[in-house]
Amino acid sequence: MARAPDLSFYAYTPSAAVAAVCCALFGIALIWSTVMTVRKRSWVWTVQLLAILMEVIGYADRIVSANNPTNLNLYAVQFCVIILAPVLMAGAIYVVFGRIVFHVVPAQERTTRLLWIPPRWITPIFVAFDVLSLIVQLIGAVAVSSTKATDENAANKLKIGKDVALAGLTLQIVAFGLFTIIAARFHFTSQRFEARLQSRLENADRGRSVYVKGSSRKINPQWRRLLYAINASCVLILIRSVFRVVEFAEGPTGTVMQQEWFMYVLDTLPIFLVVVSFCLIFPGSYLPYMGFRVPKQPEGARELQSADGSGIALREV
Repeated sequence: MARAPDLSFYAYTPSAAVAAVCCALFGIALIWSTVMTVRKRSWVWTVQLLAILMEVIGYADRIVSANNPTNLNLYAVQFCVIILAPVLMAGAIYVVFGRIVFHVVPAQERTTRLLWIPPRWITPIFVAFDVLSLIVQLIGAVAVSSTKATDENAANKLKIGKDVALAGLTLQIVAFGLFTIIAARFHFTSQRFEARLQSRLENADRGRSVYVKGSSRKINPQWRRLLYAINASCVLILIRSVFRVVEFAEGPTGTVMQQEWFMYVLDTLPIFLVVVSFCLIFPGSYLPYMGFRVPKQPEGARELQSADGSGIALREV
């Protein structure tokens, strides 16, 4: 049921102080991630920067909204951007996973059998689902957050908005759930490529990074840490998504929407941990190239063949 225009849009008294702490924490993470993105020239990571920026804007707006809880515009902005930011984070994770596969798996081993989906289509397919989920959730979130009690058929508009948002969240959970399984499985199946990979590497920077023989590109030998960060982030984002599904399913009279701490524990905390994990294990510090495009093999470079005739395990990217 929509609230009267002179009543708070929150079912509780929102805390400006907690919102300020969250804004500051995400702000620090944004600064650090921006510095690392520029330093490592990891331009594809700007998607993650945009997601973190949305979190900063969301909680900054929530500070103001907490002091003016009857303002529809303030409530709608913080609601929408906090809901949508994790969708962009999922997109960034898809890209990083795709780059890991490209770097680590020999060309002829990148088969549908390995990942259940053609490896070259891993990023495009899941990003497409991500974009579709983003659009659907945006439509639903805007419909829910902008409905006033004085609107004609307000209850029906709220129901439609809630159903649309639920559809978007469900699509995200299904797609991201499948990706989580694929990423977890790859964590184990990729071990069989490690021996061949190590045979083609030579030390650089006192062991902090290694070269592929015959190549100018370096990779951190501890690249597997990225898989841990990806798998942990997948679980955290799924926890947050399930929480949001329950929230929308219950509606404004449900237990979840009646208590503010649910949002901070089951949305803010998991998403912040995702951000921190990639601040500590920054993809650009582990993979040789994180640009928007995979460049062509430089002139004069050649692929290294193993004794069994397999392609190189790590290539110029």
